[in-house]
Amino acid sequence: MRKRPGEVRDAIVNVLKTRPRGASVAEITQHVTTFIGAVPASSIRSYLQLNTPELFARMNRAQYALNGFEYQPLAPPQGVANRSIRFGQSTLVQDDCFAWLERRPLNSIHAVVTDPPYGLVEYSELEQKKLRAGKGGVWRIPPSFDGSQRSPLPRFTTLKQTDLDALEQFFTAWAERLLPVLVPGANVVVASNPLLSYLVSGALACAGLERRGEIARLVMTMRGGDRPKHAHKEFSGVSVMPRSMWEPWLVFRKPLEGRAQDNLRKWGTGGFRRISAERPFGDVIESSPTRSSERALAPHPSLKPQGFLRQLVRGVLPLGKGIVLDPFAGAGSTLAAAEALGYESIGVEKDAAYFNVATKAVPKLARLALNTD
Repeated sequence: MRKRPGEVRDAIVNVLKTRPRGASVAEITQHVTTFIGAVPASSIRSYLQLNTPELFARMNRAQYALNGFEYQPLAPPQGVANRSIRFGQSTLVQDDCFAWLERRPLNSIHAVVTDPPYGLVEYSELEQKKLRAGKGGVWRIPPSFDGSQRSPLPRFTTLKQTDLDALEQFFTAWAERLLPVLVPGANVVVASNPLLSYLVSGALACAGLERRGEIARLVMTMRGGDRPKHAHKEFSGVSVMPRSMWEPWLVFRKPLEGRAQDNLRKWGTGGFRRISAERPFGDVIESSPTRSSERALAPHPSLKPQGFLRQLVRGVLPLGKGIVLDPFAGAGSTLAAAEALGYESIGVEKDAAYFNVATKAVPKLARLALNTD
């Protein structure tokens, strides 16, 4: 379809407004295409060169930015302390991850494994106060079962359309800040759930990350399978939605620089580490719910088991070298898995209470011996 005069130029400007540190022609082309349809990279390059230096400034590494735009990294938000603690090869930082990513050097992270907030509601200060007081709020506090106290679950089905829109905007903005600090070929593995994964996936793709599939964590959860509320006897043979028996972990990566082998030689990234010479890394990982012994070490409502995380974290660095980032570190379980594997890692956590939990939990979880039977 023929573009109106100035449409491509305006689309380029809109892309670069979200990338104050600049973007390559390939990245700009990908996002312009998302906004207005297919545009050849040669046309994008022509617009950039034709309007330089009037609109665009050519930077190092063949990247372009808006001319006259002075990049100012974000400072930590007020009320968020900027603390860091080191455990072996792992560093835990208390900070807002958006601000931290803005200050992070370019091309300095080799993989991301994270379990982010599925929405902005359940991890707000108000809802966290309710959760810690045992009042629930957005979080559903299940009754104890067979003598065991079950973990709280967020009520994803209660999210309004405005919440869903905010979720999509949040993950787009997060991925746009994440992309520049990743090395080419870096894996980004993000925990999600079947109800909201499509929003998160679309946001990450829109920001410029390449979708590479999903990893299915096979685990029986307490979500779904219920009969209609207040009509369970009348419709005893009906489940409102399927009982959840798996958890999707979205797999993305930063575009490669050349071929996979070229990227591996230069950056050490561009694939997954094989389990053995005969067995490749797979997209289905059997898992159990997090054991009570682990929850006692790291009390967090979304804690994932070390048995699962160590398999996942091991796979994301294809050559076993590099830095693994968890920008939503929670109780530090990803850092603990990396530490157990001998990987270097960084975790960023905004919530002071969870940061304090992680400072104690990371070394304990890392030393945890797993039953491999």
